Amino acid sequence: MNRYIISALVSNRSGVLTRVAALFSRRGYNIESLCACKTEDDDLARMTIVLNGDEYVLGQMMKQMDKLIDVKKIIQVEEDAVCRELLLVKIKTDAKTRTQVIEISQIFRANVVDVSPEATVLELTGKPVKLDGFITMLMPYGIIELARTGVTAIARGGSCIKDAADYKEQI
Repeated sequence: MNRYIISALVSNRSGVLTRVAALFSRRGYNIESLCACKTEDDDLARMTIVLNGDEYVLGQMMKQMDKLIDVKKIIQVEEDAVCRELLLVKIKTDAKTRTQVIEISQIFRANVVDVSPEATVLELTGKPVKLDGFITMLMPYGIIELARTGVTAIARGGSCIKDAADYKEQI
């Protein structure tokens, strides 16, 4: 199975996320990651969906999403796009292990966002594979809690998924 990233511009209104997620669910396809947020245009939201499957599954889901009224534009994200994810992880630490955990975080360029006598909270952004490696390195210390945002992506250079003026009248 391959991993595909889909970026969609959708109407920024109630129920759109539910309709898109239901579309995948009805067909029995799992969404590996879903990130949704308002764009620079208050009327539009960007959804970034990571899907596992083959080319057929990708094509079917893109066609089905394109049929939804609230989906204004949909593309498969190119491999050279900028893709990032945010990780917050709480690690069990004491006076002896805290230094080791902070050294690992410096190698990965993670930020220490909270320290207490029994735990350290770290923040890291990057490609999912980088976050996976960071988690693997921290496992021996004891992960208390972990939260990830899911992948978000944007095209490199001057190209973009849309020209906002093209979609204003459709919303």
